[in-house]
Parts: sequence; C-alpha cells; structure tokens
Amino acid sequence: MPILKLYGQKQASCTRRAATILHELKVPFELITVDMVGMKTPAYLEHQPFGQIPYIDDNGFELYESRAICRYLVATYGPTSGLIPTEAKAHARFEQAASIELTNFDPYASKAGLQLWTLKPEAKIYNLPLDKTVVETNLAILDQKLEAYDAILGKQRYLGGETLTLADLFHLPYGPLASSGENDIMNKRSNVSRWYNELIARPSWLAYDDADKVKTTLSY
Repeated sequence: MPILKLYGQKQASCTRRAATILHELKVPFELITVDMVGMKTPAYLEHQPFGQIPYIDDNGFELYESRAICRYLVATYGPTSGLIPTEAKAHARFEQAASIELTNFDPYASKAGLQLWTLKPEAKIYNLPLDKTVVETNLAILDQKLEAYDAILGKQRYLGGETLTLADLFHLPYGPLASSGENDIMNKRSNVSRWYNELIARPSWLAYDDADKVKTTLSY
C-alpha cells in the first residue's frame, strides 16, 4: 500500500499542523524535506504553484494549503472521528470556530510566533533578527482576542462545543510559538489555559518530535 507523502520542513508550522492530523488519525506518512531553494524550482512549482509548504501526495492525489489538507485527511481517513461534525448545527458551530481561528487567532499568533521562533536554538543557523515591535504589536492584539476565547471556553470545553474538532487543532502550532520565550500568553486566562494545555498534551502533537515516527528524506 503506497504511503502518503507530506512535502514540507520539519520545523515549519504548517507542515506540523498537517502532520499532527496525520498522527491524530494514525495515518502512516513520509515527511519529505523541501528546502527554500527547492520550493522555487519549476519542478516543485508544478505541485505547489505558490512555492510554499506543505503539500501532500496521497497515492497520486496532490493537495496544498494545510487546513484544506487537514479537512481532506478527516474526510478520507477519519469521517467518523468527529473532527468535522456532520450534523447541521454542529457542523455550523465547527465552521464558526474554524473561522475564529483563521481570522482572530492566526494573523496575530503567526506574526508574533514566527518572530519568537528566531530565538529558538534550531533557528540560530538562519541568523534571523528579532523584531520586537512586531512581537509586541501582535501579542497585544492577540491578548484582546483571547478575552473572547476565554468567554467562549468558559461555557464549553472546546471552541466549537463539547467535542474536539479540527478548529481546535488548527491552533497548533502557532499557539506554542506565540507563547514561547518570556511570554506565556496562552496561560494568562484560566479557560484558555485549560483548553490550550489539553491540546499540546495530545499524543498527536507530541508524536511529531519522535524521530522513529517520521521518516525524512530530501527532495528537489
């Protein structure tokens, strides 16, 4: 049986988002590393016209954009997992929660998180400068957004209701990045903290760092 191929970079946030769902659904996969130069080659652009990561090749079916990949994985490998509810009202709540992540969390957590990533040991080889203004500006906005999160999560266990969905898992991995360094923005409020710490304790999130679970090869 052909193994699903995930093209990306191990340290890249969107690659890890897709890999987390693969682990969540227990889908075997091979992580194929694409370097920055490789992403701009004509051969790679045939698969991902924007020259970005990740994309998947599932036995000849190719798909890019990490959230679209995650939705496809659930539909294909976990239709009964509950990660995308099928009942009309539950599905609407899921889409509402997914929209919240995309518009009220990702723009600010990603900008701050990617700057804070430059402080991590694995980022030192890139010699990237830290823009403290970007961090402070976006964390301030994110802090306001998390007030609403705390109110929502004070009434229900997860962002879309009482069961875990992709909308919650979409917050990985920018939540941990935004909450790294001296900042701990994800643990300032009790309801957000409870929800966030449950997410980062999931085996599917932790499995990514297990070298025995991910085979890495070079491509392009």
